[in-house]
Amino acid sequence: MRTLTTTEELAAFCEEAKHGPYVTVDTEFLRERTYYARLCLVQLALPEGGEAVLVDPLSGLSLEPLYDLFVNPKVVKVFHAARQDLEIFFVEGNVFPEPLFDTQVAAMVCGFGEQVGYETLVRKIAKASLDKTSRFTDWSRRPLSEAQKKYALADVTHLRVIYEYLAAELEKTNREKWVREELQVLTDPATYVVNPSEAWKRVKTRTHSGKFLALVQELARFRESYAQARNIPRNRVFKDEALLELASTRPGTEEDLSRARLLLREARRGEIAAGILTAVKAAQEMPAEHYPKIEKGNDKLQVNPALADLLRVLLKAKSENAAVAQKLIATASDLDAIAAGKRDIMALKGWRHEVFGADALRLCNGEIGLAVKGQRVEVVNLP
Repeated sequence: MRTLTTTEELAAFCEEAKHGPYVTVDTEFLRERTYYARLCLVQLALPEGGEAVLVDPLSGLSLEPLYDLFVNPKVVKVFHAARQDLEIFFVEGNVFPEPLFDTQVAAMVCGFGEQVGYETLVRKIAKASLDKTSRFTDWSRRPLSEAQKKYALADVTHLRVIYEYLAAELEKTNREKWVREELQVLTDPATYVVNPSEAWKRVKTRTHSGKFLALVQELARFRESYAQARNIPRNRVFKDEALLELASTRPGTEEDLSRARLLLREARRGEIAAGILTAVKAAQEMPAEHYPKIEKGNDKLQVNPALADLLRVLLKAKSENAAVAQKLIATASDLDAIAAGKRDIMALKGWRHEVFGADALRLCNGEIGLAVKGQRVEVVNLP
């Protein structure tokens, strides 16, 4: 189990990888004490018969050779559940692996169910089992034990077999473009950039008055900016519960902050206290026409319940016929939105339109009906 600790070693491995059709990739990281994930280990494996290595970013090496490999168009970069890995590489190196293959996405398209886990694919496709004893570990500590190294490498060695199987299935069913569509969001920088002015939308509140939401918006904006600038978790600044308390009490002085029940002691003075008071003041001075508004949810839509039920039956029939998880095609919320007349829905676009969306629209327009034949539900054209 070779660990690469110099830029020269990494460059040599990546140069060899450029001559193969793909490389499998995984990472180990920590983010409990930071805003951005701290990359602790990168695992790489060449196709079956080739070497699998560990890359130690904590040793001081440069990851530039890896980033150069990531943008090589001739080598497919294979991940499982790539989102968090891609976020790390985007933040650290401003790069996305291209071309990209995510075995979790591919497995859903190939009928393995929704959000299928790596362990399940190892068992079903690679016919192997994983040693999970090192699953919860501090990957920043050195030296790594042999058990940790073995666990980490298993995340890329079994991935080779899984990738080759799924790639063949996609080619056989002509669904490669389905996966490419799903991966577009993973290589969009907007997926990973948190705009402080939008952070308020993540705070759950039952009060929807404009004035209150303005306070939530400004407090969340300050918290997000402060956490990003200092690379600390947003909850270390103050938690959502404390944010909502501040939005309700509207403190104007540090003395007011000292009476906040849910605010951490260190947030009642200094930079955080000043930021809170500035945010509250900005919200109270905000013109009413600039108040944020919560988008109308599907529970506020005029949903035709009978049509929604028919769409659910159609979805079940279509998902079974295509051997694709229902929730990958459309969620219950999507169906309600369609039944309420909304059309800017993912379930009506791209490959989903082919599998489900086209007939869903025909059903809404009264052009088709549904008939039961034995155990099957079939689409029937109406005159």
